[in-house]
Amino acid sequence: PMMNIINGGEHADNTVDIQEFMIEPVGFSSFSEALRCGAEVFHALKSVLKAQGLNTNVGDEGGFAPNLRTNEEALQILMQAIDKAGYKAGENVMLALDCASSEFYKDGKYHLEGEGKSFDSEGFAEYLAGLTRQYPIISIEDGLDESDWAGWKVLTDKIGQKVQLVGDDLFVTNPAILQRGINEGVANSILIKFNQIGTLTETLEAIYLAKQNNYSTVISHRSGETEDSFIADLAVATAAGQIKTGSLCRSDRVSKYNQLLRIEQELDGLAAYRGTAEFRYYK
Repeated sequence: PMMNIINGGEHADNTVDIQEFMIEPVGFSSFSEALRCGAEVFHALKSVLKAQGLNTNVGDEGGFAPNLRTNEEALQILMQAIDKAGYKAGENVMLALDCASSEFYKDGKYHLEGEGKSFDSEGFAEYLAGLTRQYPIISIEDGLDESDWAGWKVLTDKIGQKVQLVGDDLFVTNPAILQRGINEGVANSILIKFNQIGTLTETLEAIYLAKQNNYSTVISHRSGETEDSFIADLAVATAAGQIKTGSLCRSDRVSKYNQLLRIEQELDGLAAYRGTAEFRYYK
């Protein structure tokens, strides 16, 4: 599971430009153990934020939106929370980002308000590569603008062998656009939102195409959600390997985790939690 526990960008009223800071509990043998880890890190994060006098209200996806200044400050606080919960970042817990770069891309530049900097495509790709060298980041979603295919190619060539690069706005669950990405060697993963493409048939086609071409698949919720838990069943039925469904808070997010727990219990020993095996980039 990708658990969004710190919000920035359009999801928060702060100067953090990256939209989602997530944890991925990879170093466990079952989904239930991974979920427990996520819950413990989430509550440890609340304690860390409180100790620093920061806001602990939650946003639409259940993550905290504290008044932080920069992307690195958010990453540092995540590292503290993982440590406080008794886990090791880079071993049992990895980090993931959803940059939502289209939100701060204007006139051919990536404008980071928090850092007070602007980058061209190659410069921003190097900025993200620098973050992966400093922090145990295993996945980056929408690292470049949806129309910046040349920039995406630079990012993929730079870190695509060691980091999962997920296309959301880039591919919009569309098999035809995904095929272009495959042909051009852009990204290595696709975010799947079945109501984004409009039909389950096209959704399954996108998942099949991704798997045939060694692209990983991440089944995803939407920012506006209900308590419907279908995406949990979709993730298991398609052996997607990953699900992104918010934080360990709010009933519309927790309902998906609860359904996955029920499925794991029903399947008993047949349910395999792949953990680090899901990431060919994991060393």
